[in-house]
Amino acid sequence: MDTESKIEAIKGFAQEIITEDELRFLLETKKHPIAYDGFEPSGLAPLHFGLYRPIIIRELVRLGIGFKIYIADWFAWINNKMEGDMDKIKKVGKYFIEVWKAGGVPDRGVKYVWASDLVHQKGYWEDVIKISKKTSLNRAKRCMTIMGRKEGELNDVAQFFYPMMQTTDIFHLGADITQLGMDQRKVNMLAREVAPKVGFNKPVAIHHPLILGLEGPKKAEGFEKDEKLDVSISSKMSKSNPKSSIFVHDSTEEISKKTRAAYCPAKIVENNPMLDYMRNMIFKQYKEVRIERSDKFGGDVFYVNYNALEKDYREGNVHPLDLKTAVAYYIDEMIEPIRSHFEKGKSKDLYEEIKSFRVTR
Repeated sequence: MDTESKIEAIKGFAQEIITEDELRFLLETKKHPIAYDGFEPSGLAPLHFGLYRPIIIRELVRLGIGFKIYIADWFAWINNKMEGDMDKIKKVGKYFIEVWKAGGVPDRGVKYVWASDLVHQKGYWEDVIKISKKTSLNRAKRCMTIMGRKEGELNDVAQFFYPMMQTTDIFHLGADITQLGMDQRKVNMLAREVAPKVGFNKPVAIHHPLILGLEGPKKAEGFEKDEKLDVSISSKMSKSNPKSSIFVHDSTEEISKKTRAAYCPAKIVENNPMLDYMRNMIFKQYKEVRIERSDKFGGDVFYVNYNALEKDYREGNVHPLDLKTAVAYYIDEMIEPIRSHFEKGKSKDLYEEIKSFRVTR
């Protein structure tokens, strides 16, 4: 595949690329560049974690880009996830790996790296200090929103290490590409700025959109100055808010119930979670999508691309309930391999143990 085809494929899931020219140069000069994303082990897996990320990772691997999945156990510890209990955090990390593999993350081209291993790498803490010395206190405070917390929610000095460590991780992982969600944009920009000052290569940043929660758009909560991005972060699906999430363990009945109750106003496509799931997950996996309708409304309709569905929904040709029914059907079918994986053997035991843990934010 040529470079321009690879860039177009990346644009198919990316909300922004910083910068496209740098990405082009990277793809032309390095046969197998490395991308990464990091995840705090912090609870059961919802759609954006168990379905959406595997879709993107599979696409990057298909394009010849290696991927490092970073199990950010130390970051979960700093962020007081799972009550700050490192034993529980590590068990959730092992569960995460099981979810990804069951969700279709390939073995080839993907490597799992634990923060608790990386922090012992030679020179790691020296680089944390070097980066800290190149970062103002105000800049560090602004980066704290990557933790899913606003400035007024910070309690521990340890939390100030978080963005400095995440920046250091990028360099010690050897990441050419930081491929994370839009909510992580600030720290990726910091990494790009400080890289030449501390002797590292500047990474290309590829940010994907955040998956909406079932409850739809919420008021901006102060994560970003840009109101549109702030609303996106405030409204994202979150495992710490079960009402906003479909989980990969949900039954067919639970998925149907949750989608029926979801925010989905007629003819409104902006911030509509049902269309969001269609665009970012369902159409990425299915070449054709069927919306079932009664004969009096024209019968079933088939779509081979998302834009046609969005147009019909905006014009009122697809009823919200019909859209919800289709979303429930395809999501249920997509998570079935993951759900089944955790219904037997050691995977089931691990899931039952994780389910018993108290999720803390």
